[in-house]
Amino acid sequence: MKTKAKVVISLLVVLTFVLIGSCHKPTNPDMVSTPFFNPPGGTFESTQTVSIECETLGITIYYTLDGSEPNSASPIYTKPITIYKTTTIKAKAFRSGMQDSKTAKATYTIKLPPVPENFVLVEGGTVAGITVGDFYIDKYELTQAEYETVMGANPSWFDGNPNHPVEQVSWFDAIEYCNRRSIKEGLAPCYSYLDYGNNPDHWPAGWNTSNQNHVNVSCDWNAIGYRLPTEAEWEYAARGGLQTHGYTYSGSNNVDEVAWYYVNSDDTTHEVGGKLPNELGIYDMSGNVWEWCWDISSGSYRVLRGGSWFGNANSCTVSFRYSIVATYSLNDLGFRVCRVSP
Repeated sequence: MKTKAKVVISLLVVLTFVLIGSCHKPTNPDMVSTPFFNPPGGTFESTQTVSIECETLGITIYYTLDGSEPNSASPIYTKPITIYKTTTIKAKAFRSGMQDSKTAKATYTIKLPPVPENFVLVEGGTVAGITVGDFYIDKYELTQAEYETVMGANPSWFDGNPNHPVEQVSWFDAIEYCNRRSIKEGLAPCYSYLDYGNNPDHWPAGWNTSNQNHVNVSCDWNAIGYRLPTEAEWEYAARGGLQTHGYTYSGSNNVDEVAWYYVNSDDTTHEVGGKLPNELGIYDMSGNVWEWCWDISSGSYRVLRGGSWFGNANSCTVSFRYSIVATYSLNDLGFRVCRVSP
């Protein structure tokens, strides 16, 4: 009986080995093995880093993320792929002198935390010569309360009301806030500093003290964490996107309806959302505080848009452009954040 039991167990082991091997190895020895994914496709609650492997040596793997069939014009797999949103990966392996592999396919369903209620989906398109894709943007300028919750301190000159926009923040402060909030909420951060990664705790001392250092910050445009809008995204949203009425200011031709500026501000910031919104339901894109944007890739200057409580009406127009060095943190400089559309 013991001998029979050993035989049965041995057969089961062999059968299991054969079944596992058959998942990847072709029956034709002249054919490249079908690639496979690690981890396999499935449903996840966070971004996934996926590697593509193949049991045949000396092969080149081509892959796609758009549902098309991989071929020699597709991207070549060289390193693990980070999947931020629900995606289907297809992969195919090639080797000279052998028959191409079969196409491997896996779908990764990413269930991410919902976008905050105060975010507006901006449908992409072209407005006033500006073309952007879909993205989410906060209805409001970032408040002092929101900033302090993430950063542990409130740098604002006009403190005392947590619903006023945060100010006295540099461009570097805004970048750090975006990554720290992303990490806090379990989202993939957008920004990295040189090769130090995307966790600000790992960035070198002094990374935010030199105006020139902004060129060391890179953005992963596919990451689903928080980031600053590009200048194009900012103006597109300020104009009302596809719902634009072509207003001079964000939401009106009457600056007093939508903006806090030097004529009506009483020399201070005001609670966010205190004026009328624009066509997309976004507030204070004219006036209250200047808003940092991402663009300008060289030099020491960074873009600011929207005007402020201290500025004149002309600076509050949707077309007015301004820039300043990345380390400045004046009491009329703030920001709002956006996120990629999943």
